[in-house]
Amino acid sequence: MDTEAPHTQRGHCSPGEGEERPRFAFSTPGRRLSRGPLTWRRAGVLGVLCTVFLLLFSNFVVQPFLIPSRSMEPTLQVGDRVLVNKLAYRFGDRPSRGDLVVFDGTGSFVRERPEGNPVGVLLHGAASALGLAEPSDTDFVKRVVGVGGDDVVCCDAAGRVEVNGVPLDEPYLYPGDAPSKVPFRIVVPLGSLWVMGDHRSQSRDSRDHLGEPGGGMVPVEMVIGRADWIGWPVSRWGAVGGGHG
Repeated sequence: MDTEAPHTQRGHCSPGEGEERPRFAFSTPGRRLSRGPLTWRRAGVLGVLCTVFLLLFSNFVVQPFLIPSRSMEPTLQVGDRVLVNKLAYRFGDRPSRGDLVVFDGTGSFVRERPEGNPVGVLLHGAASALGLAEPSDTDFVKRVVGVGGDDVVCCDAAGRVEVNGVPLDEPYLYPGDAPSKVPFRIVVPLGSLWVMGDHRSQSRDSRDHLGEPGGGMVPVEMVIGRADWIGWPVSRWGAVGGGHG
């Protein structure tokens, strides 16, 4: 029995019967034109999402901090953007002698937070959080010289600051600066810090608030984070040197 269909029967299929024909899709001019607005809209949404992500990241993890003054020279220079590690003290660690810390000086270095236009304050806060504007007038960066319980004295016979009877080796001081021209002896309360700038002759720090409420001590809970890296300019990229020798 011949089960193969004749050749003439297989070769004469009418169009559409058992045969897949190619299909072509044509985009209309109207659809092409609509892509422009959609692209701009997506770019705008992406920009907003990136900004929100950066603000959240700077608020909880690492925040750029613009250096506005000479008080930390030569370690930090005017215009540097330091990256402040906000996780440094979040899991039980405490600031150590030699750390560079950024802190809110409300109640210690300044009496109270200055009032301003709420919208302007919000915009400035967002810009400073991204390192695009100078920090708030209540935010400071200084070096930790004494922690809770320390006996800090200036100065010994050689003109050095002593902590618990041990003179500090401070190679980070601005060349030609004395460790301090203001004599003092204090015992740092528990939960507080005694902080000073590296450019001692240009720094308003704990020494300048000795006679005020709080005595120039910075509560540990007011520390925002530790300045660990210089992120800008590119020529100064790297970790921030610190620590007492």
